[in-house]
Amino acid sequence: MAIYALDKLIAQARQLAANYRRATGKSLPISGEIAKHDACVQLQLTAVDKDTGGYDAIGEQGAWQGLRIQIKGRAIFDEGKNNPRIGQLKLEKSWDALVMVVMNEEFEPVEMYCAVRAEIESALAQHNAQRSSRGAMSVARFKNIAQLVWTAEQGRITDLL
Repeated sequence: MAIYALDKLIAQARQLAANYRRATGKSLPISGEIAKHDACVQLQLTAVDKDTGGYDAIGEQGAWQGLRIQIKGRAIFDEGKNNPRIGQLKLEKSWDALVMVVMNEEFEPVEMYCAVRAEIESALAQHNAQRSSRGAMSVARFKNIAQLVWTAEQGRITDLL
């Protein structure tokens, strides 16, 4: 059995997802795995097993060290066309911060934002809709409460808080 480099597999997954979207107009459900990989590489996080339940990675150094990070990814195809949402947040689970990886139509990371759990819960509490009780939030709303921590042009631009 051949062993493949993870970076190579992720690059192939990006290409497949982009080609599939162009051919069908639908997205393959792999953006979360791509986002998890990108966040771990760019922000120096350590991925954890799915068995943890509430978080996808743990911070390795600086202000991130020891933080349990939930990672969400969102590919934005046409910014003006709709109001994209991040995936449902696991509010009933244990985690400390959320990183959202914003990707372009080629599933390449463009920006990464981070917010600590208390800020997210406060924003959800202020927004009294049923969506908030389920842990749903728009990408735009998350960007408003989060801190930009990485861009494709600059790389890692700030440490958490």
